[in-house]
Amino acid sequence: MNVYDAIISRRSTRRFDSKAVPEEILNKLVEAGRYAPSGGNSQSTHFFVITDRGVLNELTVLVQQAFAEMEVTEGMYASLVSSITRSKQGGYVFHYNCPALIVTANQKDYGNNIADCACALENMMILGNEMDLGTCWINQLKWLNEDPRLLALFRKYGLEENERIYGALAVGYAADGKPERTPLVRKGNSVTRI
Repeated sequence: MNVYDAIISRRSTRRFDSKAVPEEILNKLVEAGRYAPSGGNSQSTHFFVITDRGVLNELTVLVQQAFAEMEVTEGMYASLVSSITRSKQGGYVFHYNCPALIVTANQKDYGNNIADCACALENMMILGNEMDLGTCWINQLKWLNEDPRLLALFRKYGLEENERIYGALAVGYAADGKPERTPLVRKGNSVTRI
């Protein structure tokens, strides 16, 4: 698969097989993230690779509790509304039971924190597609990046005081074999040529 095809055919996977992703494959994904561009070549993105089911379960409970405490407001981003609503109903698993979750953090006061994490996540998603892995961008931890419970949990694993989480990637093998690769029709992303 060439790079263009890996980009065009990449789709989000939200149903994962429980099969573990081998460490060498996760290492290759993270390395692709580490080679993403960063503002001023700062290379300040901090990667957390979580495969421990106990930690994933702890995160699931923490995230559901945090969202269940929130209220939906008018004009709120639809995906955030969904997270809140589903958390209040119970049984919400924000990472779709993936066998691996790669979390990206960066310096809180660094102007390119989200952009640098986004570039790293995109690199990993494209490589994941080429490697027949399912991936899905996960926003929920970014929405909770000032939650003291989330900060305390990640500080146990090395999150620095000046760092916050800006994105995550669910990674695994698609539940039905290979990830969906039929490109979605573009409905937006207009182009103006000048």
